[in-house]
Amino acid sequence: MMKLLIAWDLLVQMALRGVKVIEFAGLAPVPFCGMILSDFGAKVIRIDRPHAFDLDRQGRGKRSIAIDMKKKEGLSIVKQLCADADVLIEPFRAGVMEKLGLGPKTLLSENPRLVYARLTGYGQNGPMSTRAGHDINYIATSGVLSYLGRKGEKPHAPVNLLADFAGGGMTCALGIVMALYERSQSGQGQVIDSSMVEGSAYVANWLWKSHKLDIWGKPRGENVLDGGAPFYDTYETADKKYMAVGSLEPQFYVKLIQGLGLNLDEYPQNMTDSNKLKQKFTEVFASKTRDEWTEIFQDTDACCTPVLEPGEAPLHPHNVTNKSFLQSTDGGFEPGPAPRLSRTPGVDRVLEAPRLGQHTVEILKELGFSGETIQKHIDSEVVLQRQNTAKL
Repeated sequence: MMKLLIAWDLLVQMALRGVKVIEFAGLAPVPFCGMILSDFGAKVIRIDRPHAFDLDRQGRGKRSIAIDMKKKEGLSIVKQLCADADVLIEPFRAGVMEKLGLGPKTLLSENPRLVYARLTGYGQNGPMSTRAGHDINYIATSGVLSYLGRKGEKPHAPVNLLADFAGGGMTCALGIVMALYERSQSGQGQVIDSSMVEGSAYVANWLWKSHKLDIWGKPRGENVLDGGAPFYDTYETADKKYMAVGSLEPQFYVKLIQGLGLNLDEYPQNMTDSNKLKQKFTEVFASKTRDEWTEIFQDTDACCTPVLEPGEAPLHPHNVTNKSFLQSTDGGFEPGPAPRLSRTPGVDRVLEAPRLGQHTVEILKELGFSGETIQKHIDSEVVLQRQNTAKL
């Protein structure tokens, strides 16, 4: 109970304090969107399916209620949750919420202030709106995947960061905040159609706009920023670790050459002799360990930095000073909320993530259900209470 009180006291000082969010459980993008809102003070209730696998790894600060929406009593509970909610986030393909009787027309008619966010791969319209897909499919459809990869190799997806998180969860959270701001003026909610195809294309807007620049416009893997330039790449060190080089501007390139102990006249900055440069850089970087190179470039503007592994990044002096990573109760670290707000910052600690159905009884009580009715719903499996320790 003390942990819970501390958590809610923390929320009082946050930018999204007082905002009630209903999040329908999903994978990757929706949980990330909900976590962003939770990190900045929103009270997020995650609706889980009973007996489903709990795959959400971005549930910090949320609460969970497990409801069987195939039963009319379950749907009734969902509608009650949405009746006074500020935000709803759903991950289902186009038409699914309408079939459940939970579409925006229905819920907005009952709660006109509701911000109804639909976060899907292909959006709500078009011939692919009901198709299944994953990050790699969405960035392929957006045209972004064709840009990514080494020279002479097939396109290569950067894990699932572009569509799921950048073009999906982050963009959807931005849309929600914009809709909440507009609601403060109009008093009206609205529907957000957040498509990961459109979101990933939007994130990559610069790629479409930069073809006439010298640094772009060539085939994949032959440009300045996609691995074609030896002065914008990664290099293996003597201890099988890596250094990241981003010496784009001439003044930074000079510092790089000096740190590598090379002659600028012999190795000038250009793309004409990129193979020669890359071969030499590869050879030189392999002559020392990553830590040795880190010390050499420590206080220079060569734009040459060590490639930190996940376990190293939280311990880097710069990240430690800024408290960029939060330490969890198991001793591990995870990235903290960004960006930083001066008066109403996000969480400064890792709030507990819920187990599936952990807060079912608590949330039903807040809706006004009696202990007898709650027990009836548990017995008939309308809802699931993961821990039956709460008093009814």
